[in-house]
Amino acid sequence: MRIYETGFVLAPNLSEEDTEKTILQMAEIVGQREGRLLKQEKWGKRKLAYPIKKFNEGYYVFFLYEGKGDIPLELERRFKQSDAVLRYMTVKKEARERAGERRKKAAAAKESPGAEEMGGERRIPEERGTAVNSEHEVG
Repeated sequence: MRIYETGFVLAPNLSEEDTEKTILQMAEIVGQREGRLLKQEKWGKRKLAYPIKKFNEGYYVFFLYEGKGDIPLELERRFKQSDAVLRYMTVKKEARERAGERRKKAAAAKESPGAEEMGGERRIPEERGTAVNSEHEVG
C-alpha cells in the first residue's frame, strides 16, 4: 500500500454543516476502498493566490492516507462532480521519501575519500578522474 496526500479547497460560501458533510463524505471514501486515513487537517478559510470561480477565499482541507491507487482516483472523480470543490491535488508520498533516501546515499558516496573497490578493479570516483584497471596501476 502507498501513502497519499490529497488537498482540496472548498467554496467559502458553504454553510458549516455543508462543509463538514462534504469533508465527511470524502473521508468515508478512503474507508470504503479499504484505505486508512492517517491524518486529516482542516486549515479553514484562507485567501486564495488568485480568484477561482469568482471566489477570493477557500476552505482548505488535507487528507493523509494509506491505500491502493483506486482511492485517489475515486476522490478525484467525486471532486469533479461536486460544485463545492474549487481545486484539488493528490501527491504520492512514498516516491518522495525514496528519492530522498537515494540522494542521501549518493551524497554519502561522494563524500567518502579515496578510491572505491569494485569487483577486482580499483576505481577513482568520477569527479576526480576516470576508472583505472588494476593491471595498469602503478604500485
